[in-house]
Amino acid sequence: MSRAHFAAGFLLLALSFVSFTPTVRAQSATDLQAQIDAHGQQINLLEAEIAAYQKQLDALGAKKNTLQSTISSLTLSQKQLATQIKVTQNKIASANLQIQELTFSIGDKETTIAADQTAIAKALQSVAENEQSSLIAQVISSYSLRDAWETADRAIQFDKALANNIRDLHAARTTLAANRDQVNATKAELVSLQNDLMLQKRAVDASKAAQQQLLAKTKNQESNYQKIIAEKKASEKSFEDELNRLQSQLNLSVHPGLLPRAGSGVLAWPFSSAFMSACMQRKDVFGNLFCITQYFGNTPFSTANPQIYSGHGHDGIDIAAPIGTPVKAALSGTVLAIGNTDLVHDLYGRQCYSFGKWIMLKHNNGINTMYAHLSEIDVSQGQSVVTGDVIGLSGMTGYATGPHLHFGVYASEGTEIMTLRQFRGANIGCADATMPVATLTAYLNPLSYL
Repeated sequence: MSRAHFAAGFLLLALSFVSFTPTVRAQSATDLQAQIDAHGQQINLLEAEIAAYQKQLDALGAKKNTLQSTISSLTLSQKQLATQIKVTQNKIASANLQIQELTFSIGDKETTIAADQTAIAKALQSVAENEQSSLIAQVISSYSLRDAWETADRAIQFDKALANNIRDLHAARTTLAANRDQVNATKAELVSLQNDLMLQKRAVDASKAAQQQLLAKTKNQESNYQKIIAEKKASEKSFEDELNRLQSQLNLSVHPGLLPRAGSGVLAWPFSSAFMSACMQRKDVFGNLFCITQYFGNTPFSTANPQIYSGHGHDGIDIAAPIGTPVKAALSGTVLAIGNTDLVHDLYGRQCYSFGKWIMLKHNNGINTMYAHLSEIDVSQGQSVVTGDVIGLSGMTGYATGPHLHFGVYASEGTEIMTLRQFRGANIGCADATMPVATLTAYLNPLSYL
């Protein structure tokens, strides 16, 4: 047998060996895929359930603000969150199965690569050991033309087999690299899902806490609830009156040339892309694509309620969001200050109803962003954040008769963090509440920068 014939036969035999996949491994892969598919079906069912809860929540939101509608909304939100937790748990289980499946595939590819390399090495070694003369010499020394053609054909077969095996080896390595990249991507997704799960569980806790506080304050009586609403409006009017008087006296200058250009889109929305996508699908509920319930400036609501906004308009935008929705930094920056105005009462025991739990971030482009009515604050003063970092959870603290985020944008040079008592000796219920105080020209329309 010539060296070409021997080597080609050996290589082809090796190829048939390394391409063999054990039946047990195939069964394992099939079982894993079946489990992954089952989780996918469960996720689809749960997401349909979440959508049904959302329809009920939207219907409740259109009704008059009563204690029963508020409690029902909180209860539905908790059920929706519980279902979202199940979705996330199914996604985590599916991701773990995908990692397991990819790990099996990686093991198979590594075995194939090792066997291919061994086959090539042995075939080449066989050629070296059996090579006594060149191909031309073997053809010339053949006894007949037929022998010469067979010798040449075996050499060609060997070269083709070797080339094919090398090509398959490169392909296996490419697949291996892709599988490892996919494992890393799936692991990153798994970490993200686990973070989502933690936030969703915190959201349930925040919603339950809000519900318990409301029931404790109202003693489950509608009249008590409406009394609290009236007190909030009266407190907010007093706060706005005093704040407007003081803001008009602030000796702070705002230079428009130092601010970002309107329409530049320098800010991201303070919620996840999934949340904002869901808002786009609820245009018929809010009349816009962003779940905005009140715009900036002299809006119909602020104009219709001068007892609250004192005629100067709304100084931010309100975005409807269930209690416990993760709130994200709209731009990289530093936490300028945080606070909770609900902790402040006047001498008569009246609560300061204004921002509730709030965060203000300072950015390096001349603006600050404000996040108010939060249920939880996850950052501290002086902390650096990057765009998209979770800084807190939405809520309905302060002057809020429903869960939402008040999102404001301020000119940095026209803004101070202080108590109203520190500034010209205010003595109203909110006098000792620390909060942002800005000259009137420092309030900017958030939609100019989103």
